[in-house]
Amino acid sequence: MLAAASLLPLPAALAADAPLLHPLFQDHAVLQRGQPVRVWGQAEPGAEVKVELAGKRAKARAGTDGAWEARLPALKAGGPYTLAVSAGAAKQAVADVMVGDVWLCSGQSNMELQVWRSLDARAEIAGAGNDRIRLLTVPQVEGIAPQSSFGNEVQWQPVTSETVRDFSAACYFFARELQQAVDVPMGLVNASWGGSRIEAWISAGALRALGSYDAELDVLDRYAVDPVGAIGDWGTLWQKWWSSQPGIPADDQPWSPDAPSTGWRAAPAQLGAWEQWGVPELADFNGMVWYRTSVELSATQAAQEAVLKLGPADEVDMTWVNGHAVGSTYGAGGGREYMVPPGVLRAGRNTVVVNVLDTWRDGGLSGPASAHALQLADGSEVPLDGGWKYRIAPAGMGTPPRAPWQSAAGLSTLHAGMIAPLGRFGLRGALWYQGESNTGEAERYADLLRALRSDWRGRFGADMPLLVVQLAGFGAPPLQPGESGWASVREAQRQVAAEDPRTGLVVAVDIGDRYDIHPANKQELGRRLARAARHVVYGEALAPSGPVPVAASRNGDAIVVAFGDVEGRLVGYGADNPVGFEVCGDEPGSCRYASAQVWNQRVTLRAPGAHAATRVRYCWADNPVCTLYDHTGSGTGQPAGPFELRVSPMTYDDHAR
Repeated sequence: MLAAASLLPLPAALAADAPLLHPLFQDHAVLQRGQPVRVWGQAEPGAEVKVELAGKRAKARAGTDGAWEARLPALKAGGPYTLAVSAGAAKQAVADVMVGDVWLCSGQSNMELQVWRSLDARAEIAGAGNDRIRLLTVPQVEGIAPQSSFGNEVQWQPVTSETVRDFSAACYFFARELQQAVDVPMGLVNASWGGSRIEAWISAGALRALGSYDAELDVLDRYAVDPVGAIGDWGTLWQKWWSSQPGIPADDQPWSPDAPSTGWRAAPAQLGAWEQWGVPELADFNGMVWYRTSVELSATQAAQEAVLKLGPADEVDMTWVNGHAVGSTYGAGGGREYMVPPGVLRAGRNTVVVNVLDTWRDGGLSGPASAHALQLADGSEVPLDGGWKYRIAPAGMGTPPRAPWQSAAGLSTLHAGMIAPLGRFGLRGALWYQGESNTGEAERYADLLRALRSDWRGRFGADMPLLVVQLAGFGAPPLQPGESGWASVREAQRQVAAEDPRTGLVVAVDIGDRYDIHPANKQELGRRLARAARHVVYGEALAPSGPVPVAASRNGDAIVVAFGDVEGRLVGYGADNPVGFEVCGDEPGSCRYASAQVWNQRVTLRAPGAHAATRVRYCWADNPVCTLYDHTGSGTGQPAGPFELRVSPMTYDDHAR
């Protein structure tokens, strides 16, 4: 649980020797060319602030809170320069400042993945060295209210073997490739967090505008001033969600101390990943498991303030004491500590209930009995060593709501802690690689991605380009057509990119790894990101990704899919014709594989019942086998990306005319 005090904005009054400039402005920084340069920081209230860079000067007046902002005229690419600031007797100068193109790289673990984990990492690191690419990593800090500065120190660093090792591989390889075509200094700002959901990166105001998160955001507002009361409110919302699930009886309240023992089984004394318990139902289980134990307290013990200490929970817990919600945390790395509100503990038997949600391998509440205890105000601890029981939640339940204050899975938390501190720093564009953590709720993703794009453009500029990486393939290839949360997120990403000329889509489904959710080939991803940037951002006349579907229409008993953005010719690698196409009706389970034949820039599909199909799908699985490419003379053609397309009521002949 977050400590509310640590999340308050920084105080306006600064020490006399504090720097005048915001931490973004320091040695080796890169500032955005071709637009007015915003510079800001803190000074004595009312002080006149003078700023100079590359022979350009500007003035500003610090407000009553000491905050100031100046704007310098737009500059061409160049440097190194010195940025000098003065306010009365206070002075600050930062050296080796470059002017070029600045990129924000954000998302979850595939954006965070470091160069040392990428393909051929040893050689990449040993050969790294580029003073004209500068790196800045935003500290991983969540917030409840928007923060004005970073939670930890930041530092701009030129690329060397030492500095690039732990930097985002996708971000670095993108800039390295792009700089071959756009020969200017590059500044890379990496703000990413493994496992994060898209909702965490969107501001609270933008989420409210969606109209689907009001209750959770109300809890978040209260959490900023009254964490204990907010947790109680959240418990009520969570319990309502449980009771609303299909097949859950109205009287099924596992968090209640009076819940019947029916269906509860004894858990191993040494808790840990439930997949290792030897229970067949849990051997490959991703979902929710309830845990329950009890502890006896004396009247003296029950009257004290207390903290509930639990071992790590993979990956999200929702915890109650005597039926009162006390906390919820996302993340498997550490234990939990939850304040128990006064009056909750009682003399005699006290019940602790923990619901653990796991969506990816090795789920459960971990640790021996000694890892779980009630810590009392007098310094003593009462271990929860009476034995745990467990109950498996029904399969097929929806995804439970996440507590809005959770770091990487909350609402606006990473925007507040990692995006807001960037202020309105000048950017050339943003790279977004995220979605794996939202595959369970793909139906919301398109609206959330639009909200993120609009939200960030409101901060960094209305025309800010956004490059979206479509999810890479992962997992076993399919044996037959089926539904896929990964495919649905890819389709949402495709649709959002297609509707906006300043948004580019980068296909990555073919460079995934069946056995690793973090594919190592970030070099090819960087090349594709750079190609998309050259088209979307710099206006080059080249196809930004690979072939894109234009229309699907009937041609007798067959369906014809027409493609655009083909620079060479369509081919199916590894066979006479491409694989991966499906024809579908409107009803669930109606999809079937189709044989495909390429002719010029179209693909003709045939399958039993194709004459009645209403949809065409391609590459529709978590890790599909799909072989349609744009084959160019150099052999460096791009793949056609996954898509779903309605079959037009028009015939192919109508489209052709």
